[in-house]
Order: sequence, then C-alpha cells, then structure tokens
Amino acid sequence: MARIAGVDLPRDKRIEIGLTYIYGIGLSRAKEIISKTGVNPDTRVRDLTDADVAKLREVVEGDYQIEGDLRRWETMNIKRLMDIGTYRGRRHRAGLPVRGQRTRTNGRTRRGGRRTVAGKKKAPKK
Repeated sequence: MARIAGVDLPRDKRIEIGLTYIYGIGLSRAKEIISKTGVNPDTRVRDLTDADVAKLREVVEGDYQIEGDLRRWETMNIKRLMDIGTYRGRRHRAGLPVRGQRTRTNGRTRRGGRRTVAGKKKAPKK
C-alpha cells in the first residue's frame, strides 16, 4: 500500500485518481505531479514500485502545500477575515453562506435542517 503525505492511497485505483485522495490535490494537480515524476498514469497503486512511490512522495511533499499545512493556512485566512470584521468574516462567524447565495429560501447546508415546533398538532381531518 502506498502511503504519501500520511494518506493511504486506495490500492485498486489508478495512481492518477489515487493521488486525489490527498487533501489539496485534485485531478489537474495529480496529472501535473505524474508528468513531473514520469510515472505511467494508468498504473494501479498496488503495482507501483518503491522507486515510483519515493519519486511521487518527494514531489508531493516538496512542491505542494497539502494536508495539515493547507488546512491550517485556510483556517488562519478565515480567522483573519473574522478578526478584521469583513463581511465575509461576519458570514463565517454567523454560519451563513459566504459567497452571495440567497438565504430567504434554500441555504439549508449552512443554516442547518428545518426546525419544527415541538408538540404542534396538525388540524384534524374532516
């Protein structure tokens, strides 16, 4: 099993897709990494040699900000917005959509599920 940046890559997937399991690496960045290292993108993770894994690990951990560092960086940016009191920071603090979505209807992902009044009776059918 290939372990890169503290993440176990799924054995049965192609390396191109397997790299996307690392936080901060999407498909385009995975293709870029594979072209830098010269590894065949159709190779399954289980078929990688130790040399291939070492090359991938070196490029991923050396050239890109991933996993914990990236999460920390994103958290610090959001915290900075909240501290200086920007509109986006206030939306983050209130748990509301940040990027201009409407909230009169929809917005359930950020606002939470519907709350119902406890003990409210439905009108009886006639």
